[in-house]
Amino acid sequence: MRGLRGCELVAFVPTTDRERARRFYGDILGLPLISETPVAYVFQAGQTRLRVTVVKRHAPAPFTVLGWIVSDIAQTVRQLGERGVRFRRYEGMDQDELGIWSAPDGARVAWLIDPDGNTLSVTQL
Repeated sequence: MRGLRGCELVAFVPTTDRERARRFYGDILGLPLISETPVAYVFQAGQTRLRVTVVKRHAPAPFTVLGWIVSDIAQTVRQLGERGVRFRRYEGMDQDELGIWSAPDGARVAWLIDPDGNTLSVTQL
């Protein structure tokens, strides 16, 4: 047995408002909707399926729950900002005017917030 190596990954994120989440992940982030049920939407995020599942109550995690690798972080942040996406700033972190932080290894990261308060990120390696 090879464990789960080579198996397709499915990511999950909770929402308390199904339609608001569909608009955010589909219309604003631009992820293609591939299926829906009364309790979830499934989007295609690169090679990963993202299942946005309805929950009755949700307390956002104090850390990033989903992230994407992008080729041009400044352009991505600007485009998402134009679509109304809010980016998170962290006290004590040296983020530029767009909210992008440069990690010691050279990666550049920006954090955004979905309508349920989940922290997401975009990273340019």
